[in-house]
Amino acid sequence: MKNKQLIENTYWRNLLIRALLVVGTVALIVWAMPRDKDANFKIEPGKPWRYADFTAPFDFPIYKSGELVQHERDSLLKDFEPYYNCDREIEMRQIGQFRKDYADGIPGLPKEYTELIVSQLHTFYSQGIMDISDYNSLRADTSMTIRIVYGKSATSRQVSHLYSTIGAYEQIFLNPKLAPYKELLTKCSLNDYIMANLAYDKERTETSREDLLTGIPLASGVAQRGQKIIDRGQIVDEYTYNVLESYFRESERRQSNDTRFSFVVLGQIVYVSLLIVCFTIYLWLFRRDYYESPRSLAMLYALILLFSVVASLMISHHVLHIYILPFAMVPIFVRVFMDSRTAFMAHTVMVLICAAMLQHPLEFIVVEEIAGMVAIFSLRELSSRSQLFWTAALITGATALVNLAHYWMRDDNMTTIDYSEFNYLILNGLLLFCSYPLLYIMEKTFNFTSNITLIELSDMNKELLRRMSEVAPGTFQHSIQVGNLAAEIANKIGAKSQLVRTGALYHDIGKTMNPIYFTENQSGMNPHEGKTYIESAQMLISHVTEGLKLADKYALPQVIREFIATHHGLGKTKFFYIKQKNEHPDEPVDDLLFTYPGPNPQTKEQAILMMADAVEAASRSLKEYTEQNIRDLVGRIIDSQVEEGYFRDCPITYRDIQYAKTVLIEKLKTIYHTRISYPELKK
Repeated sequence: MKNKQLIENTYWRNLLIRALLVVGTVALIVWAMPRDKDANFKIEPGKPWRYADFTAPFDFPIYKSGELVQHERDSLLKDFEPYYNCDREIEMRQIGQFRKDYADGIPGLPKEYTELIVSQLHTFYSQGIMDISDYNSLRADTSMTIRIVYGKSATSRQVSHLYSTIGAYEQIFLNPKLAPYKELLTKCSLNDYIMANLAYDKERTETSREDLLTGIPLASGVAQRGQKIIDRGQIVDEYTYNVLESYFRESERRQSNDTRFSFVVLGQIVYVSLLIVCFTIYLWLFRRDYYESPRSLAMLYALILLFSVVASLMISHHVLHIYILPFAMVPIFVRVFMDSRTAFMAHTVMVLICAAMLQHPLEFIVVEEIAGMVAIFSLRELSSRSQLFWTAALITGATALVNLAHYWMRDDNMTTIDYSEFNYLILNGLLLFCSYPLLYIMEKTFNFTSNITLIELSDMNKELLRRMSEVAPGTFQHSIQVGNLAAEIANKIGAKSQLVRTGALYHDIGKTMNPIYFTENQSGMNPHEGKTYIESAQMLISHVTEGLKLADKYALPQVIREFIATHHGLGKTKFFYIKQKNEHPDEPVDDLLFTYPGPNPQTKEQAILMMADAVEAASRSLKEYTEQNIRDLVGRIIDSQVEEGYFRDCPITYRDIQYAKTVLIEKLKTIYHTRISYPELKK
């Protein structure tokens, strides 16, 4: 009852984790997706219209371009007259003060010179005196006029007719009658009686300017509903560009931001959720091993999420062209670590999510799907580093070709081709060359093992394999033979041949700790003599546990450790077990002392290794290598393994087992074929 409850709790916990993974992936993708439907609509003047034929869906004004509106504003403002208030009290006060100070006349000058200076001051104030800073800012345009407000009336006057405080003071000495007495008048500090009587009226000026500018019409015409705006492939001229910009501007104005935002987000949530849920259902129905593996799910959703979010940010911020992003990395990684069908499904889901961010996604979908298929086909079996580089080159060529085909289908004029897109595709191909170093990062992050890593582990110069060849040469030769047999079986039944070959090389590394206890390494002396059957069995069993210790020490991948643990499964050391039973019939035998720690094979590759290992070892005991003897040996050993239930926990079929038997028989016949005896030369 407790076990049933535990299994049920585990089931619901795993289901909850996967549901949260789906929800989290959807939430992050939707969060990053652009909300503005036009954010990804790129209109380029002077270049062909790459999207579908565009017809006005409603009446909308054709707004003037920003440059034209600014030109009209500048033209109006050129004749605009700022307002300045005239303070008449300043004139009366300053002239009055001068009369008071020089009531008795200016020392050294006749009395009529006082009135002459008063007349000069009156002229300056009548024309208008400005502060030096205001005057300098206006006098650059000598034809400019200003509006001088006198109470409730205003009059226009050119700036050239006005005076600055300094200019008025200097003008006094330009009078022919006063010029000879400049030195004497300088002592009178006449500048104290000259003060600006014109003050800038900011409020009235700004109001007048706004009234003037609001009179400029922002639209130059109206586009009628149903009117053809532009055809696909047509060059976007300046007028058409303004019409398209006007449409999007008016479309944005017509809709409530809050309502639009809510429906856009709702649509994105539904769309992305359907795709991610469908992909999850695919895994659950057809790739249950990936669905139940946390690291497999993590890698698949992480790749889809990463590229979708990066694409969203690129589109939203108009950073780079969408074709620069190397989407084909997703099927490359998934194909290397998993299988072709899952790679295609993951790539398709990701491409469809990103296509929803584009206005007209058909070309994008076709180009990226072609790139994904080329990546999958070219990596049918990754066996060398150069394959990744050839894959990148093939993807670049295929995408460029399909993009060129789109242009040819639209227009046979080569001059309308936008060659900048091909530059983006080439840059995309260069980024795909980074797949190789990123492959290593993916391996370490999600604990996968690629074929490249397996090939590197198969190098006979690796420390563990070199040591095995030195201290346990018989085991080393046995491992090579097992690897060859297992790889042939794997190729026949569609399993991973490189994985099982590498696993075979390392499955017996534990024997290097005590090589003499294993018959293939003995040369006359048998160390089992003098030991009990239990002790001998334990020595044989120890090669599994010692092998796992060495695997940990040398950081072998988990998949290789699993071959070490499962190649004997939960089987027994039958030789010593049967000896113990026969020689001590009345004593109870503890089966665990003669049983390997296991577990039994969990994958098809592990089952293949178990069969090849047992058959290759037993074949050395045959006294005569006839076809019938080999056939009987193979059938007896594998049938025994099936009957004892070693393959119940792995997905190997009866058909696969029969193929394995056939391969083993044919290979052993080839290995142990009889040679003809050579005749001796008669003297």
